[in-house]
Amino acid sequence: MLPPRALFFYGLNAVRFLSIISLILVFASTITVIVHNVKAFNAFKANLGNDSDLEDCDYIEGSTIPNQAAGVFWAVVSSLLIIFQAIVLILSEVGWPSVFFERFFPVLGPGFGLGALGIFQCLIGAQILSHHVDNFTLASAFLLFSIGCLNMLVGLIFRESAKEKRSISAWRSDAKGILPTSRDNRPVFVNASPSFVASTFAGDEKAQLASAFGSFRSTDKASFGFGRQGEKAAGLRGFILQRPDEALPRYATPSP
Repeated sequence: MLPPRALFFYGLNAVRFLSIISLILVFASTITVIVHNVKAFNAFKANLGNDSDLEDCDYIEGSTIPNQAAGVFWAVVSSLLIIFQAIVLILSEVGWPSVFFERFFPVLGPGFGLGALGIFQCLIGAQILSHHVDNFTLASAFLLFSIGCLNMLVGLIFRESAKEKRSISAWRSDAKGILPTSRDNRPVFVNASPSFVASTFAGDEKAQLASAFGSFRSTDKASFGFGRQGEKAAGLRGFILQRPDEALPRYATPSP
């Protein structure tokens, strides 16, 4: 079973992926709405003199343009603002450029949670759903509104730590580990001869040392000490003895 850190990472990144997909769909559908509005407005202008009933309609047929002064202008401006907001929110989800968001739009930066992002997504979705649009635009806006509600819920749960928990760079640094978590206190071994290794695992280590340097219980050599004999015995047992650096004590007079 995955640890909670991994579950949060994969879950939050799944929400991020759905958020980016929904924003891309809204971006594409809004461009489609602009094209349909322009075509409907041109057809409306072409048939305006032939049919007097068109002047009394509230909206131009087949579009989201209100039949009023500069209605087509404000409809196009509204669609362009939706496209601009979708681009900004996509960049916020990607996390680039983070310096720009930290300085000019901190609520979408890495220091804040996902609540503000969800609010913006719900506003865009509600703006699109409040008009009569085609099925593709309707589905894209409904998906964006749903993801916005999910982001607000995630923002309430994780608060400002949501973006840190889903950050790929933070995940890699945690997995790599900047400092080692454990310390190896085992002694350093040298490459011993095969005969010595075989005798060590066979359990006759003491017999070999006794044959080379005398018995362990001999009264002549009770211990090997720090001399040449001790170094040989340590080498046969697989240890390395390092000679300490020569240094004069602090109270000693330096040589001329």
